[in-house]
This record gives sequence, structure tokens and C-alpha cells, in this order.
Amino acid sequence: MALLSTENVVVKFGGLRALSDAELEVEPGRVTGLIGPNGAGKTTFFNVITGLQEPDSGRVIFDGTDITNTTPYKRARMGIARTFQKLEAFSSLSARENVLVAAEQRRAWDKSGFNPGVVADKLLARVGIADVADFMVGTLPTGTARLVELARALAMNPRALLLDEPSSGLNEEETEEMAKLLRALVLEGLAVLLVEHDMSFVMGTCEKIYVLDFGQVIAIGSPEEIQGNAMVQSAYLGTVSAPAAG
Repeated sequence: MALLSTENVVVKFGGLRALSDAELEVEPGRVTGLIGPNGAGKTTFFNVITGLQEPDSGRVIFDGTDITNTTPYKRARMGIARTFQKLEAFSSLSARENVLVAAEQRRAWDKSGFNPGVVADKLLARVGIADVADFMVGTLPTGTARLVELARALAMNPRALLLDEPSSGLNEEETEEMAKLLRALVLEGLAVLLVEHDMSFVMGTCEKIYVLDFGQVIAIGSPEEIQGNAMVQSAYLGTVSAPAAG
């Protein structure tokens, strides 16, 4: 059963229809992919889901509740976290301080008595960057800074995690480690929605994929079904390299 879903979402920017009756479902315990050409509307879709973009029509449902008119910070408190295509880390803070900011914010509503410092250290280790915990993020390579953003999003203890181009800037080994981490996270019950252009990463990580083109969902299916879809090949994929070994 879907934890997060959208119904007939429409977004218009003047005469441009950025999203047209766009629907998707994101289930716990599964990595769901959202792919498509540049300008297809993927980031706009993320912005609608997280409350940064108001749709012209349609609904966003989270855990059975209509959250279409809910503010971004309330959605975060409900359990929706995200990363961004463009790095949004605090460049003048250390990696640990970036994650600590999110953990401290979480204490505003999470009364479980957790220790933010312990959470930050555990998450930095989990994403594989404990060795750069005290480095300012502005001095880190792009791929490493993306891992800081991932750890920061996880510090919010989300139920649904939206990742916008998470493998951008990662080398092949780091990308494989990212895929392993996402598979481990969903085994713990997290729902992950992934926007990504690295098709090997997508096909080797996602169980279900939505293809967006000109604001419309043109295909839904497993990696095998998507790769074999003639419409998707024409609109976007072309030739897809083999998935990374998992």
C-alpha cells in the first residue's frame, strides 16, 4: 500500500503545463524511480510533493491524509524529507554540523529523548563519510557533499525520502555504495523516491519506475518493463547500459 501518492497533479507556469494529471505511488520498503528528459517536470513534481510548489489542481496524499495545502515544515514533521539537485548544504559548516542542524530541528517535535550528536555521528558513519566529519562542506568534493545532504535528510527520521540526483558527483565505487545503502534503508521500511539520470544506477536500484515526459507520466513498470518500452526508448532511454551489480 502506498505511503505517499499524488492524484491528477497539474502545474502551469504561464502557458507552459509543467505537470499534467501526474500520478505516482511510493511504497514503504521500496525504491521507486522517477526518470525522464531534462525539463520533463521531475523537480517540479518533487516541489509539489514537499510543498515548495502549489499545484493548480490535484492532490498529494501522505499516509491517508490529504496534505496538498500543508506547509513544507509540517510535511517534514510528518516524515517527508528530501535532497536537492543543486547542493543546499551549509558550506561554511562542517559535515557534522550540517547533520546536527537537522537533528536539532527534529527535537522541536520528536520527544523521544534522542541525542542529536549521537545521531549525527551514526549517520555520517552510515553514509560512509565519518572521516570528513570535521571538514567544512565547502571544501569537500561534490559527491561527498551530496552524502552530507543525505545524512542530513536522514537525521529528520523520515518515513519517505525524496532524492534528487543523489549519484551526481559520485564515482563508480561511491555510486555502488549509495545503491547498497538505499537498499538497506528500504529494508528498514523507508519509502524512497529517486530522481536520477544514471540509468545503470536506476535500473539496478529501483523496483518500480515512473517515466515523465513533457509533464506526463508515459510509462510505469519494473526496470525490465521500462527498458523494453518502445515509447520510453524513443522519448528518453535509447540504449541503456547494464545495471550495476548489487
